[in-house]
Amino acid sequence: MLAAAIGLALALGGAFLIEFLDDTIKTPDDVTRAVHLPTVGAIVRMNGKTGDTRLVPLHQPLSPVTEAYRALRTNIQISSVDKPIRTLVVTSANPLEGKSTTVANMSVVMAQADKSVILVDADLRRSSIHKIFQMANREGLTNVLLEDEPSPDRWLQGTGVENLRVLTSGPLPPNPSEMLGSQKMVQLIERLKKAADIVIFDAPPVLSVTDAVVLALQADGVLLVIEAGRTRRTAARNAVDQLGRVGAKVLGVVLNGVSPRQTMGYYYGYYDDGGVKPKRGHLPRLGRRRAQPPSP
Repeated sequence: MLAAAIGLALALGGAFLIEFLDDTIKTPDDVTRAVHLPTVGAIVRMNGKTGDTRLVPLHQPLSPVTEAYRALRTNIQISSVDKPIRTLVVTSANPLEGKSTTVANMSVVMAQADKSVILVDADLRRSSIHKIFQMANREGLTNVLLEDEPSPDRWLQGTGVENLRVLTSGPLPPNPSEMLGSQKMVQLIERLKKAADIVIFDAPPVLSVTDAVVLALQADGVLLVIEAGRTRRTAARNAVDQLGRVGAKVLGVVLNGVSPRQTMGYYYGYYDDGGVKPKRGHLPRLGRRRAQPPSP
C-alpha cells in the first residue's frame, strides 16, 4: 500500500510538472492571456484530410467544422461593421499550423454567403492553395507581377464554387519579399479590390520570413492562425509584436486543431449569426417548460 501511494504521488507530480512546463496555447482563454487578442474562430481538429477533401464546407456542409468556419465568417464581418474588410491577410506564427487549409475553407464559406471572393496564394516560398483546390500552378501571382501593367484576369482560375476565384502562386521566385512589397503588388491589390467584394491572401508564417509583415502593410486586416497544443506562447507573442510594429490591424486569432470538447459551444459563444454575444464557451441553457393544461 505504501509503494502504491508513493507511485501515485510520483505519477501525479509528474503530470503536474509536465503541465506546468507546457507553454503551448490550447484554448481561447490561453489566447487571451498570451496575446490579448480575441479568438475569432475555433476550428476542430481534422485528421487524414488531403487534397480537396480538406474543403469541408463542400463535402460536409452540416459538420461542426463547417459551422466553425461559418462562425469565423460572421465574426470577421462583425469586427469590421464600420469599415468592411476588403483585403485580408491570413498568416501564422510558424509553418505547418493549418494556415492554408483555414484560409481555403474560410474563402469557400464567404463565397457561399454571396460574397465575390478572390483567394490569392501569396506564399511564394511554400505554396499549397493549388493543391487544396486541385488546380494547375504553372502560372499565377509571379507572372502577374512581371507584367508592365499587372492585370490578374488572365490568371484567375475558377474553383467550381460560385463566387470564388483563385490566383495561385505561379513559379516560386528567388525574391518573394521584394515582389510582395513592390509597387506592382500595390497596383495589383487595387485591381483585385475592384474585381471582388473581398480579397484574401494566404501569406507565409510571420516568424520565418518578412513576407507576411510586408503584405500586412497593404491589407485592411490580418488573421493569425495558431495551432492548439503546438504554438508556444512566446512564438504567438513575437508574431503579434512583429505585426504590431508595422501598424498592421490584427483582427484576432483563429485557433486551429482544437479538440471537439473544447470547441463545443465555443463557436456559438463568441458571436452567433444574429450578432448576440453570449458568455464565451457556454451554450444558452434551455429551461424546462411547464406542462401546459390541455386545450378545452
